[in-house]
Amino acid sequence: MTSQAREPVFALIQAHLADELDLDPALISEDTRFKEDLEADSLDLYTLVQELEDTYGVHMSDEQAAQILTVGQAVTFVLAHDGIADAGR
Repeated sequence: MTSQAREPVFALIQAHLADELDLDPALISEDTRFKEDLEADSLDLYTLVQELEDTYGVHMSDEQAAQILTVGQAVTFVLAHDGIADAGR
């Protein structure tokens, strides 16, 4: 998995979180934790999951979403599951 593949997914998540939480995007890195660093609540995380599902066609169960604690983990999830979603189309 190259950094070139990660970059657009990270940028989308970064922009979404910055807009949703009214933050400077520069404060959000792949190591940023949703709850501890951004103080994101369950509604914020739900809207992020919806954005990822709508944009990339991935499906994330509640159990999977609960295991994703950082921005980087969300990027990895999208990249790992995007090919599976595309294959079914």
